[in-house]
Amino acid sequence: STLTLLGGSVAAMVVWKWLGKKMIQKKMEEARRTRDEGLKKMAKAVQQFREQVPSAHTDAILSLPLLALTERLREGSLSPKTVLYTYLEKALEVNQQTNCLRHFIPECEEQLQEIEQKKEKGLLYGIPISIKDHIGHKGHLSTCGLVQCLDTLMKEDSVLVKVLKRQGAIPFAMTNVPQSLFSYDCSNLIFGQTLNPLNHQKSPGGSSGGEGALIAGGGSILGIGSDIGGSIRLPSSFCGLCGLKPTAERLRWVPSVDICSCPTPVSCALGPMARDVDSLALCMRALLCEEMFRLDPTVPPIPFNGEVYCSSTPLRVGYYDTDGYFPLPPCVQRALKETRSALQAAGHQLVPFSPPRIPYVMTELFLKTFFADGGRAWLDVFTGDIVDPSLKPQVNLCKIPRPVKKLLALLLKPLRLIKATPLLLKDVTIVSTCRSVKEMWNHHYQIQAYRSEFITRWKELHLDVVLCPVLGPAFTPGYPGKLLTAISSTMLYNVLNFPAGVVPVSTVTEADEEELKLYQGCCEDPWDRTLKQAVSGAVGMPVAVQCVALPWQEELCLRFMKEVETLSREE
Repeated sequence: STLTLLGGSVAAMVVWKWLGKKMIQKKMEEARRTRDEGLKKMAKAVQQFREQVPSAHTDAILSLPLLALTERLREGSLSPKTVLYTYLEKALEVNQQTNCLRHFIPECEEQLQEIEQKKEKGLLYGIPISIKDHIGHKGHLSTCGLVQCLDTLMKEDSVLVKVLKRQGAIPFAMTNVPQSLFSYDCSNLIFGQTLNPLNHQKSPGGSSGGEGALIAGGGSILGIGSDIGGSIRLPSSFCGLCGLKPTAERLRWVPSVDICSCPTPVSCALGPMARDVDSLALCMRALLCEEMFRLDPTVPPIPFNGEVYCSSTPLRVGYYDTDGYFPLPPCVQRALKETRSALQAAGHQLVPFSPPRIPYVMTELFLKTFFADGGRAWLDVFTGDIVDPSLKPQVNLCKIPRPVKKLLALLLKPLRLIKATPLLLKDVTIVSTCRSVKEMWNHHYQIQAYRSEFITRWKELHLDVVLCPVLGPAFTPGYPGKLLTAISSTMLYNVLNFPAGVVPVSTVTEADEEELKLYQGCCEDPWDRTLKQAVSGAVGMPVAVQCVALPWQEELCLRFMKEVETLSREE
């Protein structure tokens, strides 16, 4: 009878799990159906417009840079309606190729009528703009790629969306993200994998991957992403775009859903993504306005400083080719060397700079910030969900029982600096936790102390800005989940809370691909071999560099990015 009872309990548990999985799958199917219905409605609206205005010069509109487009809209030689439907049509086309859209925003048609009636024309008057999935828009979901977020519609627009609308922009699409946002791939089990429009065998990066794919494919001229470890800069690098991660408090983000929103000493930053640096500068100028400061008094009332952005004073540029933690492919080293030479030839002063203690920052500061509880809060977001395969390596590591985690952390900690380090060791602090409130306070202090140390070194060299690597070229889908700590090049400036931007300067050549075959990385360990596999087959794909300034100096960062962009285009 005991065996019968046990067998019955096991059978009941299996049935319960099966029913739960079926309910999850049903919710996913409903979300996909809603998305598809929205796409069909937009396609129908575009078709109706085409029938009414068959002579619209689609290609000419899509080829205009943002500054030229805003000028044409303000002077009236182009109508907001023509521009909106042109981009809606192109977005539908890009989505068919890449699966980058999470949802169209049908209210964009109502907003179109509103702005056409207004006498006042904002800085972004008539500009269609796309926004990342989790940036709140009234009446729409903020899913984070999670089933538990499919039931709650946003009650109001986020502050950033309100300001964009006040400036005349028309949010028209929300873009796809990886499940839970904690990935630099772009895949979730609800809406699927997003592909890179430049090469469908490659990932667009993440977590702002839908934005990267849509803008790079020509379906949006300006987008808003977010960045807590590289989530604006990595998609920009993978897709050949310009992207800016500002100082986090310059465009403050308030979570629209209670998912992974625990306060941490490393803040999430909102920022623009576009095809050129001038577009980023215009977006920042538009956002840093009285309306922003009125709606969110916690944002410092510092308007955009156009004088700094337009300055031509020679810069003192610190530079480094590697952070000493995760060596990047040969094409990135080549791009940095060429950019340095171009800057020097243009009259800027180049100064070698070595960022201190990156292994310590990556493991003890960055990863420990998010896994201070051993990953329990993060695991909770998958309750009532099915984990996307791309996240399983991290999820499985977090599921290791706590006593085993402590033992692993203790045993493996002395071995971190040994060459040929096993794959697990670079993830060791995911299993290393803060064991008390005092230890957590000390962790916060260590981050502040490191920021002070870094700024002191910067000031000693009298630097204006820093030129450094960014991870690239684009990975093959699935590999970001195997190489979490490859993001050391970007995460550093999240820990420091410095403004940092990415500019594409080159493309992968056949010679780069040949040199990759000889790539050994740091110590030819499993990480180095996996990176080699992740970036191979990328001939013709963009290669970018990263530009950095001190906190609150977004204008200087953008000015440096503009200089790099101009020089790379001359090359």
